[in-house]
Amino acid sequence: MSEFKWRQFEGEIILWAVRWYCRYGISYRDLEQMMGERGVPVDHSTIYRWVQRYAPEIEKRLRWQWRRPRSTSWRVDETYVKVRGRWTYLYRALDKDGNTIDFYLSPTRNAKAAKRFLGKALNGLKDWEKPTVINTDKAPTYGIAISELKAEGKCPEETVHRQVKYLNNVVEADHGKLKQLIRPVTGFKTLKTAYATIMGFEVMHALRKGQAAIFNLTHDIRGEARIVERAFGIGASALAEAVAVISEQLELQPA
Repeated sequence: MSEFKWRQFEGEIILWAVRWYCRYGISYRDLEQMMGERGVPVDHSTIYRWVQRYAPEIEKRLRWQWRRPRSTSWRVDETYVKVRGRWTYLYRALDKDGNTIDFYLSPTRNAKAAKRFLGKALNGLKDWEKPTVINTDKAPTYGIAISELKAEGKCPEETVHRQVKYLNNVVEADHGKLKQLIRPVTGFKTLKTAYATIMGFEVMHALRKGQAAIFNLTHDIRGEARIVERAFGIGASALAEAVAVISEQLELQPA
C-alpha cells in the first residue's frame, strides 16, 4: 500500500514540502506561502502533520544510505533543545571529518541517557565501522556508559575513551548549523513531536553534507531530492536513472 494513500496531495508534493522544511530552516507559515506560489494551496497545520508523519519515515528509509562512518574516531557531545519551556538534551555523534553518525533526544542528561544513545549509535554497525576512539567532554556520564557497554559486549574492548575538549570543535560547530534549522520552530510541545522533527533536520543535514553522495546520481540538489523520492518508490528506479545519466553524458561527449 502506498504511504500516501488517502492523502489530498500526491506523494511527490508531500515529500517536497517535508524536505524543504527540514532542509532550509523555514517556518511552517513561510512554507505555506511558498507552496501557494507554486499552486499548492495547503495550510501550515497540514504541513506540520506531514512533517510529523514523514520526517521519521524519511530518516528510517534513508538510514542505511547516509549512516556510514568514514572514520572510527568519533566525537560525541550534546546540545540543548527547549521542549514545552524545558531544556532537553540532543545527544549527537560525528566522526572526525564531521559526518553524522547518530543522534538521540533525551529529557535527562545522565549516564543512563548517554548509554542509551551510544548503544543506539553502535547498533547495526559492522565491526570495522565501530569506533576505535570516542572523544567526549569531561562529563563522567560518558565514561560510565562506555564501560557498561564494553561489559555487555556492545562496544569494542579496545575502544579508547578520550576527553580532549578542542577535538570536539567539529561537533560543536555542527551543533550550530543544526540549530539554524531548529531556530524558526516557535516551540516544541512534546518530546515526541520534537524528536520527529529533529529526525528530519538531521537526515537532511546529513544529505547536505554529502553523506549519501554515492546515491546522488546527478551530484546536485535535484539528485539529493531524488534520493528521498526513490526511497518512497516515486519516479524511476536508481538503475533506470543511472542508465539515463550515463546515456546523456555519452551524448554530450564530442565525436
